[in-house]
Amino acid sequence: MLTVDTTQVKKSIALPYEEAMIPRLKIAHEWLQSGTGAGNDFVGWVNLPRDYDREELSRIHAAAARIRSDSKALVVIGIGGSYLGARGVIECLHSANYNLRRKDTPNIYFIGNSLSSEALHETMELIGDDDFSVNVISKSGTTTEPAVAFRFFRELLEKKYGREGAARRIYATTDKARGALKSMADAEGYETFCVPDDVGGRYSVLTAVGLLPIAVSGVDIDALLAGAGEMMEKCRKADLENPTWQYAAARTQLYKNGKKIELLAAYEPRFRFMAEWWKQLYGESEGKEGKGLFPASADFTADLHSLGQYIQQGERHLFETVVRFAPSEHQCLVPKSDTDGDGLNFLAGRSLDFLNEQAMDATLLAHVEGGVPNIVIRLAENGARAIGATVYFFEYACGLCGYMLSVNPFDQPGVEAYKKNMFALLGKPGYEDMRAELLAKLGR
Repeated sequence: MLTVDTTQVKKSIALPYEEAMIPRLKIAHEWLQSGTGAGNDFVGWVNLPRDYDREELSRIHAAAARIRSDSKALVVIGIGGSYLGARGVIECLHSANYNLRRKDTPNIYFIGNSLSSEALHETMELIGDDDFSVNVISKSGTTTEPAVAFRFFRELLEKKYGREGAARRIYATTDKARGALKSMADAEGYETFCVPDDVGGRYSVLTAVGLLPIAVSGVDIDALLAGAGEMMEKCRKADLENPTWQYAAARTQLYKNGKKIELLAAYEPRFRFMAEWWKQLYGESEGKEGKGLFPASADFTADLHSLGQYIQQGERHLFETVVRFAPSEHQCLVPKSDTDGDGLNFLAGRSLDFLNEQAMDATLLAHVEGGVPNIVIRLAENGARAIGATVYFFEYACGLCGYMLSVNPFDQPGVEAYKKNMFALLGKPGYEDMRAELLAKLGR
């Protein structure tokens, strides 16, 4: 279903690094499996595919069916891990143009991930007079961006359907027992789904956080969880047959050898938001205490015509991890031209998949020869099972890498800095002294 090829990495590293990494990998692996490492309050995702609450899963299926039957649009309100994974899976399994396609499922709009007036206004315009529902996702209900967006869309629903009618169209994914959103949901009668206490936002794709919007799009979430479960079993192996050990060992050694940036690339535009989710996963998990690879992404072959020059000949501080998909179901063959004005008749009858494969190999050879090692992750199939496995693969490898870096992979203390500054500048009660200090620094 998924394999890791580190052949090109081994060519750039003289030492047999994998064997040297085994002791550290074993410790990190044991911490994840036993829940005894730093941040162990947030390792509920490790066994999630096996232990998922089947009653809630049944309710997710029912809610998704109801939304598909009574709504032409679903507004998903959340930020960071509350939307990136869901959007990544939906676009990867359907299309980056999901909302533009003819289909029998609702359009899905992701909002509450910025404070942009234009983005919010445009979403309202796109919905227009269509029937719609809202899935608001927040552990606390007080995160500024989604909380503000929810005020707008709750008001829109209540004007359109009345307070009781709106309540039937609002689905809250939040804490099981406490918090502002949970209190509001209980008071208003919204159906609620659980953000597990032991699963952090960036690891929550395979909880209700991701599963409800993914199910609304028509993806088979049972297959998604089954694929994750298969990968979970592979990740139990405490040896180098475990694909996450191979990936973690390679990227950790490359970091030790001076590589500071990991560029995640794919030759499929529909992978873009999976890469955005991956960037949050690894950036928040590793980037602390002055440590960590900087996670970046690229869409090939398009970005080879923009970033390609830098990748080939710029500073040698990066390596690539390339996700290679299985062949497409839609084999598009290059037409033959009577005039051959572009000189491409030598490709006539070839599939675009074939062309894409040659582009991948050509790029790999050029970049490796130019000093950019490549890790290749190959998917044996492209459906929900494979993407579920891919999600779990990246999550487990991230936990390993964080522990091998000697950081807590499950906290994000640095995220709070901008929030405190923003609360002060917005005039939130209790931040008056801090506001005065910040305004002075800004020269106001």
